[in-house]
Amino acid sequence: MSAEAGLRLTDAQRFDWLRLWRSESIGPRTFRTLINRFGSARAALEALPRLAPSGKPVRIASLEEIEREFELAAACGAVFIALGEENYPALLRNIDTAPPVIAVRGTVSVFTRPAVAIVGSRNASGAGLAFAERLSRGLAQAGYVIVSGLARGIDIRAHQRAYDTGTIAVLAGGHDKIYPAEHAAQLERLIEGGAAISEMPFGWEARGRDFPRRNRIIAGLAQGSVIVEAASRSGSVRERSPSSGDTFSVEFPYFGQLGLRSSISY
Repeated sequence: MSAEAGLRLTDAQRFDWLRLWRSESIGPRTFRTLINRFGSARAALEALPRLAPSGKPVRIASLEEIEREFELAAACGAVFIALGEENYPALLRNIDTAPPVIAVRGTVSVFTRPAVAIVGSRNASGAGLAFAERLSRGLAQAGYVIVSGLARGIDIRAHQRAYDTGTIAVLAGGHDKIYPAEHAAQLERLIEGGAAISEMPFGWEARGRDFPRRNRIIAGLAQGSVIVEAASRSGSVRERSPSSGDTFSVEFPYFGQLGLRSSISY
C-alpha cells in the first residue's frame, strides 16, 4: 500500500499509519520508504525491530499511546487524514517532506481552494500589521484562503481578516496544546469556516525547533508566500519549500508605499 493519491484507509490501517508515524526516528521520507518496501504500515511495524542498528532498539509507539490519541482527537473534533487520502491537501502532498498523517479540525473543503501564506514578525511595526491586514483582506475577498501559523503579530492579524472567507492555521504543537495559549479562542473562531492542522502528537507542547518544521507545511499548503518584517534568521524566512510558489518579503520602513505596492503586484 503506497502513499499515493486515491488512498482509502480502513480504521485499522489508519491506526497503524499513525503508530508508525509516531515511532522513534520515523520521518516523512523513512515512512514512505517503509510503506513502499513492506506494503503496509503493520508490516513495517513488525519489521522495525530487526531493521534497527545492533544494540540500539527502536522505540515503537505503543498501542495505548495511539488509542489515547484517537480518544483525544475525537474529544476535540479532530480527524486524522493520511497522505494520499481524498481530503489530504493536494499541494502539501507534493512536497518531499509531506507529513504521512495530519490531524485536522474544521472545514476540510478549504484545502481545495487556492491559498496564499502570510507570515512574519511576532513584534511587527504598526505599518507591518496594517499591511498584513490589508493584504489578507484583499486576498480573501479575491477568493484566496489565507494560511498562517497562529503566532502573535503578523500571523494572527492575517488570520483575523479571513475568518469569514476561510483561513488555515498550522500548529507547531498538538491540537490540545495551542501556542500561544491566548490564541485558543481565536482558533475556535477560525475553524468555523477554516481549518487547523497539526502533524504533532496530542499533548505535544511546541518547542523552538518545531517552528521551522511547521513552516514547511505552511509553505506547502500555499501557492505563494508573503513574509512581512521577518528578521534575516527567523523561521519565517525559511518558509519556502522547493514545490511552493513565489515568495515575497516586505520590510518597513525600507520600502516606501509606492515600492511596496509595486512589489506585491509582481
